[in-house]
Amino acid sequence: MVGATAIALAAAGTASALAAGTLRIGMTASDIPLTTGQTDQGGEGQRFMGYTVYDSLVEWDLTSAVKPSALVPGLAVSWAVDANDKTKWVFKLRDGVKFHDGSAFTADAVIWNLDKLLKTDAPQFDKRQAAQGKSRIPAVASYKATDPLTVEITTKTPDATLPYQLSWILMSSPANWEAQGKNWDAVAQKPSGTGPWKLESGFTPRERAELTPNKNYWDPARVPKLDKLILIPLPEPNTRVAALRSGQVDWIEAPAPDSVASLKEAGFTIVTNSYPHNWTWHFSRVEGSPWNDIRVRKAANLAVDRDGLNELLGGLSIPAQGFMPPGHQWFGNPTFKLSYNVEEAKKLMAEAGYGPDKRIKTKVIISSSGSGQMLPLAMNEYIQQTLAEIGIDIEYEVADWNTVINIWRAGAKDPSAKGATAINYSYFIQDPFTGLIRHLQCNLAPPAGTNWGYYCDPEMDALIDKVRNTFDPAEQDKVLQQVHEKYVNEALFLMVTHDVNPRAMSAKVKGFVQAQNWFQDFSQITLDP
Repeated sequence: MVGATAIALAAAGTASALAAGTLRIGMTASDIPLTTGQTDQGGEGQRFMGYTVYDSLVEWDLTSAVKPSALVPGLAVSWAVDANDKTKWVFKLRDGVKFHDGSAFTADAVIWNLDKLLKTDAPQFDKRQAAQGKSRIPAVASYKATDPLTVEITTKTPDATLPYQLSWILMSSPANWEAQGKNWDAVAQKPSGTGPWKLESGFTPRERAELTPNKNYWDPARVPKLDKLILIPLPEPNTRVAALRSGQVDWIEAPAPDSVASLKEAGFTIVTNSYPHNWTWHFSRVEGSPWNDIRVRKAANLAVDRDGLNELLGGLSIPAQGFMPPGHQWFGNPTFKLSYNVEEAKKLMAEAGYGPDKRIKTKVIISSSGSGQMLPLAMNEYIQQTLAEIGIDIEYEVADWNTVINIWRAGAKDPSAKGATAINYSYFIQDPFTGLIRHLQCNLAPPAGTNWGYYCDPEMDALIDKVRNTFDPAEQDKVLQQVHEKYVNEALFLMVTHDVNPRAMSAKVKGFVQAQNWFQDFSQITLDP
C-alpha cells in the first residue's frame, strides 16, 4: 500500500495509539465528502459528514435494528400543515441550540440556509451545496421566519412529503460563514454545524478527516462516547479488507463478499441488516433510446439471473422482485414477475424486432465504487454477460462515484452522459419522494430535479399528485402501492437487487446498532482498549 492512502492510514494508526477511543473507518468513497453543510458523495457523504457534523429540522430514528426508521424531531421540535391551507407548514424550532462556533440556531439561520441553496442572488448562495440540496426540496415555494423559533414554509402545491424532503437539508452556521470571510472554501476547512461531532482540525482531501465529540450537543443521549472518529477514503474493496486485517482501520463499509468468511474466522464482526435501498439501472426515455420499448425493458429484466448474482455477492443481497424490496408496505401486487426466463426474454426481443442479425448496442454509465454501489464492476460485468445472451450488447462508461452522481443530476440529455441510455444507480428508497416520486415525475426532469431519463406519463403524474395530496399515512400507502405496481408492471427500471449494508469491524468495536436506514448513529459506539 503506497502513496496518499498509506500516509493517511499510518497517520490514523498513530492517532489510535494515542487515544483508545479512536474509531477509524474505511469508507467506500474516493474522497472526503463536502464539509460545508450539504454533502456530496451520495448517501455515504450524508452518513459520515452530514448527520455527524450537522443536523436537519427533521431527522430519522436510528435507535433500532429491528424496525424500520421513522421521522423524528431534529432541530424542529414539531411541524404541522395548516388545516385550511395544505400548502402552508409551520415548524417550531428547538430552543437553546448552539452552532459549534457558539452562535445561536434560530429561525433566521434556517432562512439563511435555505437561501444558500435556492436563492442564486443571496451572498451566501453556494453552487456546490445547491447542486446537492436544491433537488431534494422541489416542493418549497417560499419561506419566512415568523418569530425567532418559528419558520413557515409554503409549498408550490399541497405536498405531504415535505418533512421527508427537509430531512436532507442540513444547517450550517451563518456566523461562521461571516467569520471565515464569507468564503465557502474557508468554511470547508473550519465548518460549524449543530451536530454531535465537530470537524475542528480540518481535513486532507482524499486522505482523512478527523471528527471530535461536541460535548455540548443539545441531545445529551447522543453526545459521542468516542474520543475521535477518523474517516479514510478507501474506494477499492480489497484495499479496505487489507487495511482492516492489518489493524490500520477498525471498521470498513462494504467488505469484498469473498472475504467475509475468512474475516469472521479471524475474529472480525460482520454486521448486516435489511434497509431501504435498491441497485438499479435507470433507463433513459429520450428519443432513440432502446428502452422506450416496454418489450425490451421487460426482456432485460427477465434476462438477469438475480440468484446467480446473489451467489457472486456471497449471499449479501436480497434479489429484487420489484423496485421496493419484497414485503415492503408499498410493494402492492404487480403482475409482471421478475423471474429469470431467458426464453421469454428472447421472445419479447423478437416481438420488438430484434434477433441474431439485429442486436441492440448501447452504452451504460457505471461507477467503479461508491455509496451503496456494492461491487459495481463485478456486478455489471455479470449483467453484461446475461444481457448479451438475449441480443443486448452493453458498452460501459466507467467513472468515479461522485462523477456518476453529477452525470445523474445533469440528466440523460446532458453531454456528460455521452449518449448513454442507462445509468447504474443505487437508490435510497426510504420515503415517498426520495424513493419513488423524484425519479419519474414529469416536471422533475433536469435541471428541476433528478428524473434522469426524462420519463413522462400523465397517469404516473396523476398518481404522484394523489400521493402529495394524501396526508393520512395509511391511505397514502395505498396510493404508493399503485405507483410501485406501475414501476414494476411497465419495467421502468432494470431492477436488480437490494443491499443488506454489510460492514466489517474489529471485535473491539462495541455499542453499534445498525439501524434499518441508509444513515447510522455513531454516538453510542465505544472501542475496547
